[in-house]
Amino acid sequence: MDIARPDLARKKRARLIAYGSLIVVAVPLLAVAVSRLKPAPPSVERSAVSVDTVRRGEMLRDVRGIGTLVPVDVRWIPAQSSARVDKIVLQSGATVKPDSIILELSDQQLERDTVDAEYAYKAAQADLANLKVQLSNSLMIQKGTAADIESEYQQAKMQADVDRQLSEKGIQAALTAKKSAVVAEQLGIKKQLVQEQLKIADDAAGAQIAAQQAHLEQQRVLYELKKRQLDALHVRAGLNGVLSAVSVEVGQQVSAGTNLVRVADPSHLKATVQIPETQAKDVAIGQKATIDTHNGSAEGHVSRVDAGVVNGTVAVDVSFNSALPLGARPDLSVDGTIEIERLPNVLYVGRPVQSQTDSETSLFRLLAGGTEAARVNVELGRASVNSVEVIRGLQVGDQVILSDMSAWDTYDRVRLE
Repeated sequence: MDIARPDLARKKRARLIAYGSLIVVAVPLLAVAVSRLKPAPPSVERSAVSVDTVRRGEMLRDVRGIGTLVPVDVRWIPAQSSARVDKIVLQSGATVKPDSIILELSDQQLERDTVDAEYAYKAAQADLANLKVQLSNSLMIQKGTAADIESEYQQAKMQADVDRQLSEKGIQAALTAKKSAVVAEQLGIKKQLVQEQLKIADDAAGAQIAAQQAHLEQQRVLYELKKRQLDALHVRAGLNGVLSAVSVEVGQQVSAGTNLVRVADPSHLKATVQIPETQAKDVAIGQKATIDTHNGSAEGHVSRVDAGVVNGTVAVDVSFNSALPLGARPDLSVDGTIEIERLPNVLYVGRPVQSQTDSETSLFRLLAGGTEAARVNVELGRASVNSVEVIRGLQVGDQVILSDMSAWDTYDRVRLE
């Protein structure tokens, strides 16, 4: 028969209670421990990221932009008067000389006006010649009258002197001497008046001639203007170069001032580079520049910085200091690099993606062994196209990832494979 053993039952219950208590305590502790474990860092292919080493030394600050080669000497030739396009002699791309005719225009009203202006000019010439003859004759008559009075005055003066001497000697009456003196005095006054009238007439003649000459000059200028306008109906290039644009068609009616053709000198080019407005603030005239034509490079300098902003960019003109590579021509696409300054003895690194000048950012710095990278806060200073100054957060020799790591913004560590 079985023998009851109460002590064994008590021991069994005690063990069960102990195990249960241990489980109740262990499970939460285990959960806390597991929750505190850091997740494994994500993997990043090393070949997919760009890594650079922090250096100290001279850092070149520059900016870049794309642009085109444009002629320095460009001339738009406008219509001198309202006209009709009769013929296009040369097409865009043709090589031209100063006297090369590009367009033939016509304007019948201008032709009539030119003829009228020519006859008006010739009539003014004839009027001036006739006026000079008339005034010359008039002056000659007045000069003759003045000469006669001068002669009478001299005779009366001599007679008065003789009568005076005879009167003083008692040979002739004193009254006769006085009469002779009065006659001489009157002729002297008349002589003076005639001389003044002659001077006035001479001045008046000069004024009339000057007025007629001014009228003649006006007619001459008008006639020459009409002749130039008539000659301008044969639209000429005006310089050695290439016809780069013809902006009218045969049969088109154009008004005065309308741009007809554009002529450029392809032998003298400059580069117009579009620089982002955020970088253009440091660009100044005279700075060194390098232009890449994709067939070679040429050195130059900044010659103009546009005051306005168009589509987020500023136009910068670069004049060349050396000959351009072969194949350089107007409208050729180029890349331009402008040297802003050289910073001596600074800590710098390659410019990370999406980094800004004078800002704080976070970068992944490679740890010892180079198999992992940890996020660090970095303060950046002045920036260039390919490099940026490091103010704080990195040291010489540190290696950082420059590629876009926004996909790992939630991680402080990554593993490189």
